[in-house]
Amino acid sequence: MVFARKVWKLLVAIKDGLALLFLLLFFMLLYAALTMRPNIGTVQHGALLLKLHGAIVEEPQIPDPVEQLLAREAPLQEYRARDLVRALRLAARDTRIKAVVLDLSTFLGGGQVSLAEVGAALDEVRAAKKPVLTYANAYADDGLLLASHASEVWVDPLGGAFVLGPGGNRPYYARLLEKLKIEAHIFRVGTFKSAVEPFMRNDQSPEAKAASMALNGALWEQWKADVAKARPKARIDRVTSDPVAWLKASGGDGAKAALAAGLVDRIGDEVQFGDRVATIVGKDRNDDGPGSFAHTGLRTWLAANKPVTPGKKIGVVTIAGEIVDGDAGPGTAGGDRIAELLDDGLSQDFAALVVRVDSPGGSVSAAEKIRTAIDRYRARKIPVVVSMGNLAASGGYWVATPASRIFADPATITGSIGIFAVIPSFERALADIGVTSDGVKTTPLSGQPDVIGGLSPEVSAMIQANVENGYGRFLALVGKARGKTPQQVDAIAQGRVWDGGTARQLGLVDQFGSLDDALAHAATTARLDEGKWHPVFLGANQMSLAAVFQRLQPEEEEPDGARLAGDLAGMAADRQRGLADRAVAELQRLAGMRGLQAYCLECPIRADGKPQGELALKALVGRWLGL
Repeated sequence: MVFARKVWKLLVAIKDGLALLFLLLFFMLLYAALTMRPNIGTVQHGALLLKLHGAIVEEPQIPDPVEQLLAREAPLQEYRARDLVRALRLAARDTRIKAVVLDLSTFLGGGQVSLAEVGAALDEVRAAKKPVLTYANAYADDGLLLASHASEVWVDPLGGAFVLGPGGNRPYYARLLEKLKIEAHIFRVGTFKSAVEPFMRNDQSPEAKAASMALNGALWEQWKADVAKARPKARIDRVTSDPVAWLKASGGDGAKAALAAGLVDRIGDEVQFGDRVATIVGKDRNDDGPGSFAHTGLRTWLAANKPVTPGKKIGVVTIAGEIVDGDAGPGTAGGDRIAELLDDGLSQDFAALVVRVDSPGGSVSAAEKIRTAIDRYRARKIPVVVSMGNLAASGGYWVATPASRIFADPATITGSIGIFAVIPSFERALADIGVTSDGVKTTPLSGQPDVIGGLSPEVSAMIQANVENGYGRFLALVGKARGKTPQQVDAIAQGRVWDGGTARQLGLVDQFGSLDDALAHAATTARLDEGKWHPVFLGANQMSLAAVFQRLQPEEEEPDGARLAGDLAGMAADRQRGLADRAVAELQRLAGMRGLQAYCLECPIRADGKPQGELALKALVGRWLGL
C-alpha cells in the first residue's frame, strides 16, 4: 500500500509538471505571436478608421488578465493621446489614406487638453485636403469637441448632440458620517483645500465655490473658443442660453435640433454613413456587407509605421493617474515604479529629460520619491523640462518642481498646492453595538492612532504639525523652483486649483505648449540640431502578460451595451452612474487613505468612470463591517 501511494504521488507530480510545461509553452508561443510585427500588407488603401471604444488618456491602464479571460464581453479600452496624434499625422502624409473616419458611438471622452491635441492633428489631415468624417448616435461635450474638427459630422436619426458645459454638483458626506457615527479626523493646510470638504461639510464652502467657478468658467470659455474656431457655424449660444426652446423648435427631435444649430452636418444611420464613406475611399475588399468601406484600424496602422529614431536620445517619463506608493501602473503613478524607470534611464545617455505630467497628485511620500529621482538628472547637468497635460495638480505639481521650464495648456488644471490627511475612527459606532476599548499606556502615544478607541489629543496635534511641516516643504520646493519666497507662493497656494492660463500669469507655468513643444525646447537647451534627436518613452517597451491578453481583443469589436444613450434621459442615467462611482471612490479614499496627501479631489475623475460602483460599494461596506 505504501509503494502504491508513492507511485501515485509520482504520477500526479509528472502530470502536474507536464501540465505546467505545456501551459508555459502555450503562453510563450502566444507572446511570440502577439509581439511579432504585423504584416504591413494589411494596410488598405482607404480610410484610417478610429473606432474609439472608450476614453482618450495620457497613459492607458493594463487590465487584469484574469478579468479579461472571464469577461463575457469585450472591455472598454483606453487610447493613448499621443498614439492618436501620431496616427493622424502619418495619415495626413500617406497617399494610402484617403480619409479619416471616427466612430464615436462608444466614446467616453477624455481630458480637454488631450482632446484639443487630437483635434489639432485632425486639422492637419484636413489641411492635407483629406476629409474627416465622424459618426455617433449621440454627442456630448467631449465628442463634440473632437467632431468640430471634422469636415462631415453625422448623427443617428434617433440621437442628438447636447452641450452640457463643465461643472455640476458633487456629494458631501458629513451628515452620512454623523449618522453612521464615524469620526473623520481632518488635518489640512490651505483655505481652498476642498479635497477634505466632502468629509467635514454638507455643502461647498464659499471659498471653494469661488475657486471652482473661476476654474470651470475658464475651461468653459476655452472649450467654446476651440469649437468656434474649428466650426464657426456652430451656434453654441443658442443651444446653451435656452436649451428648452432650442429643442422644442425642432419638435423635440434631438438630431434635427443639432442639425439646426450647426453641431452636425448630416442625419443618417450607420449604413448610410458607411455608404457615404465608401463613395470617398471605396468598398472593403474583405467585407461586402451594407455600409462597409475600405479601411485600416489604429493598431495595424501604428504597427506598420514604426517611429524613426535619429540622433541623440531625449528621455520622456510619464506620470499619469493618481500618485501612489509602490509599483502600481501604468495608468497609475506608482512612486517606486517611476523612480526605478528614471534611475534606469540614467544609464541611457539622455541629452535631456522631459517629464510629462497628467496627475491629480496623491501620496506625498511617492511624489517626493519621484521628485528626488528627477533631481538626480539635474545633478548630472541633464536639462529637465516639464510638460503638463490635462492635470498637474497638488502632487502632480510637486513632481514638476525640478524643471527648468514648465509647459502647459490654457485648459491644464494645475496648482492645488496644499497638504492634508484624513483618518477615520469608529469609537462611537462600535460603542453602539457594545464594543469598547481599554488598556494600559506607557506614553501618551501608546496604541495611537487608535481607530477603535479614537485619536488622542496628542497624536492629533502631532499629525496636524506634520501636515503643516509638509505644506512648508511644498512651499519651499515651489519657491525655489519658481524664484519666489515661500510667502509669495503661499499667497497663490492654499490648495487653490488654477487653470493653465491663470497659472501662467501667476508664474506657476512658464509658457503654453504641447509635449512636442517641450521636447523641442529640451533639444534646444541640450544644443541638439533639428532632426538630430528622438524621444525615448521610459517603460514604453515593457511587455506584461496582461498587455499580451489585451492584444487578443479584436481591434474594432464593440463592447456589448457600450453605446452612449442618444437622448437626454439616457445621458442622465449615465451621469447618475458616474456620480455613484465618484461617491464610492471618495468613500474608499476615506477608508483607505495612507499617509499625507497632496491630492486634488476637486479635479475631474477618469473618463472611464472607475471604480465600478456596485463591487466597490460592497467592498467598502464589508471593510467597515469588518472593523
